Amino acid sequence: MTDATVLTGEIVVVPVGASPSAVFASGEQLREVTEAWLENRRLAANTRAAYRWDVYVWLDWCELQGHDPLAVRFTHLNAFGRWLERAVTAEEIDDLPLVKRPAAASTVARRLSAVSSWYEYLLRLSMVTASPAVGVDRPRVDHQHSNTEAFGEADAAALMAAAGADPVLGEGCGAALVAFLVLLGARVSEACAAQLADRGYDDGHHTITLRMKGGKVRVRSMPPGLLTVLNDYLQGRAAATGVEVERLVGALFLRPDGRALDRWTVARFVRRVAIAAGLPNAHRISPHSFRHAFSRIARSKGAPLEDRQDALGHSDPRTTRRYDQAQKRLSADPSYLVYAAVDQGL
Repeated sequence: MTDATVLTGEIVVVPVGASPSAVFASGEQLREVTEAWLENRRLAANTRAAYRWDVYVWLDWCELQGHDPLAVRFTHLNAFGRWLERAVTAEEIDDLPLVKRPAAASTVARRLSAVSSWYEYLLRLSMVTASPAVGVDRPRVDHQHSNTEAFGEADAAALMAAAGADPVLGEGCGAALVAFLVLLGARVSEACAAQLADRGYDDGHHTITLRMKGGKVRVRSMPPGLLTVLNDYLQGRAAATGVEVERLVGALFLRPDGRALDRWTVARFVRRVAIAAGLPNAHRISPHSFRHAFSRIARSKGAPLEDRQDALGHSDPRTTRRYDQAQKRLSADPSYLVYAAVDQGL
């Protein structure tokens, strides 16, 4: 099979023992195969979207380089990984503009893993005779380190105060959303997927059912502060639509145009609020920062690892511990002792 910038032809399933040299596929056909691969796996909606994007980035890169995805070798995947890791050059400024580069080691590893799974699927369909992902050089990921910026109690309070003045989501939704992220440590996907019908009451606790990663479901207690701002938001929403709160339906959080929130809207909102609150690391605060902050604050107040792990929906306690490591390393850094000694000497 020869390389081609634009792939053409029909997908042909190769009989066992036959040569695949006659197999060709267009970019559109490979995307159809990608959708079939995703539907063949039990994946959460957000994971499916991430894997789809990973494979599409790989297919677009192959087209840019003039490689046939059905004829590549592991060396091409290695080159793809290095391409993701380096910064964009002036000549590449218009190539795949939505691909963030340089990418973190964890992002590169995930993309190569997704592409590897995709090729295993093609192998089972006899569209390739071997997976080029075997032997690919994957980056080493430090599982004890997280690039997510977090914050503590004082910054959390500042964020909650600033959220009420957000010019886009408005006073009610902004305050309720930040309280939801801070006080529950919820994922952005959980906040976006939350429905009004997910609210409940159990033995004196006002609750919210969160749909977590991997199909897991957690019923979480809503503390008084969250309940207050959420009720205020819903009261304002009901008044604006001329109905009683009890008759509201649909998503828990809505954009000003009436549509449900999405992760990109939340990400932009979080950045605006972090800047308005005056956080020194505002440009690096993301929705995921709130999960780290939740675990950090809860730990400082004596919440056991097991309780924090369950609340955050982590399958492995090591994930929760990784949230703790950054704060522990910073607080215990010997540089403070060295500074005190040197400063005393001066």
